[in-house]
Amino acid sequence: MKILYYIFLAVEILFVLFLLLPAILFLLHYLVKWFSGNRSPIVKEALIKKDFHFAAIVTAHQETRFIAPMVDSFLKQTYGQATLYVVLDDCGQDGLHFDDERVVLLRPDPALHAKIKSITHAIDHFKREHDVLVIFDSDNLVHPRYFEYLNKYFQQGYRAVQTHMLSKNTDTIYAKLDSIGHIYYTFLDRQVRMELGLSSCTLGLGIAIDLALYKEIMYRDTLGGFDKKMQADIVKAIPQLAFAKEAIVYDEKVDDGQTLEKQRTRWLFTYFHYFGINWDVFKAGVTRFNGNLLYFGFVLLRPPLFILMGISLVFAIADYFIDPVFMFVWIGSFFLFALSFVLIVLTQSRQKGMGVALLYVPLVVIRQIRAILKMKKATKSFMKTEHTKIIYIQDILRDESF
Repeated sequence: MKILYYIFLAVEILFVLFLLLPAILFLLHYLVKWFSGNRSPIVKEALIKKDFHFAAIVTAHQETRFIAPMVDSFLKQTYGQATLYVVLDDCGQDGLHFDDERVVLLRPDPALHAKIKSITHAIDHFKREHDVLVIFDSDNLVHPRYFEYLNKYFQQGYRAVQTHMLSKNTDTIYAKLDSIGHIYYTFLDRQVRMELGLSSCTLGLGIAIDLALYKEIMYRDTLGGFDKKMQADIVKAIPQLAFAKEAIVYDEKVDDGQTLEKQRTRWLFTYFHYFGINWDVFKAGVTRFNGNLLYFGFVLLRPPLFILMGISLVFAIADYFIDPVFMFVWIGSFFLFALSFVLIVLTQSRQKGMGVALLYVPLVVIRQIRAILKMKKATKSFMKTEHTKIIYIQDILRDESF
């Protein structure tokens, strides 16, 4: 019986650590900020004395109404060394045309029906040699100084950089709740890691990769979740996957509960489906004695937030009967987690209304519980998130001070 108790204790200590991690990282963030003077990596002298040429790839599938706003934001860039490749996959008679030679429209025939295939199609049709490729979704918008800042990071010697995603729309409570999740994870899994010299997690958009590096990690299949496989391969191949806080890309947030539920169903499926890949990253950290990889893999194995909280609550209730003293550890851990979550959202929000939206977080929990019950659907369908907001970059910048 003792061995079972020790296993139980080891697992619950692991979950306590998951709960305490946000508070630890929040404290470390302010310590680093204090010691470093809050300096960005791009203020250092460039290690590589060249301006990089970027190939921006937008993948559009059966939808073209967001292309014009995206192209408009691209053409407003302060940095001129970039070409935009728009892959119009199965978009029918799209009627799109742009006179600027920096914008290249590609219409694959036959249709590709896979994001990774669209990216490969763009690479195969490059009009010139590029140093770096950047992957976008069709509904994204880029800040006018996006490539200017990104160039500075590659001049520092980074070979892969995740850029900073902000919300394109925050006009409904569900859009704000969706944004809160990104604020929280951007801080923990990207910004603080960058400050500590560790690799940052990627997103499926706004990821910039040295072209030679990308060609080293081309995939053997074209299934969904390309960003999970790409992330795992990149962090094992380079010293640090950077996060560029200054290079901002805007993404549309979900507007209603039904769409959020469908989105979370897909995300939950992805977590379990690619658990093996995440475990491989953790194992690589152990076998290489690499603390960066070890921590990266450890966090990749972290359960989704509502599952983490649910399992922790079960442990806390069990300890009421098994080890009542440990109950105080759980109470303290829950308190510190809740406090750090609120503080992270309040201190890191760059858009209005996020503080009030915290009161509605239980709505997300309810939707996620429903999402996990529908996870089987994700094995039969990609469950694509529908986007509706046609917004131009000037509409966003009008209300922002950066």
